[in-house]
Amino acid sequence: MQLNLKGKLSKWFQREQIVRNLEVFQDIIIVSLCISLFCVMVLRLVDLFFNFFRPLEVRLVTSDILFILILVELFRLLVDYLQERRISVGAAVEISIVSSLREVILEGVLEVKSEQLLGISIFLVVLGALFVILPWMSKLLESMIPPHVN
Repeated sequence: MQLNLKGKLSKWFQREQIVRNLEVFQDIIIVSLCISLFCVMVLRLVDLFFNFFRPLEVRLVTSDILFILILVELFRLLVDYLQERRISVGAAVEISIVSSLREVILEGVLEVKSEQLLGISIFLVVLGALFVILPWMSKLLESMIPPHVN
């Protein structure tokens, strides 16, 4: 009986088993995030639908639509992570750009402080450069990796 228990414990603490168990827990967290994001998207869509029955505020509607698009992109990013086990940097950069622009639209360009607008502009230039350079960097990194020998 004690040998059987010791065998089960040693199996649990093998490196491959630990990694497999941690990946399962990580998948559970990602799936719960996906479900949560989906619920928030549905709630925001319902709220957006009911906003159309009130006097139309273009800034609020635009902000809600951009927020839903951000949530959709985050959802896709998580689904891609579940499928491929890696994060798409290009998608993360796109989400960051849209999020920054949403904040500016929500507050209004004329109401944003000049220092904050300068910071957002520099941030967007860096993200844009990263978005343009990213394909070249991935090709460069792939060419540096030696071919896999079978």
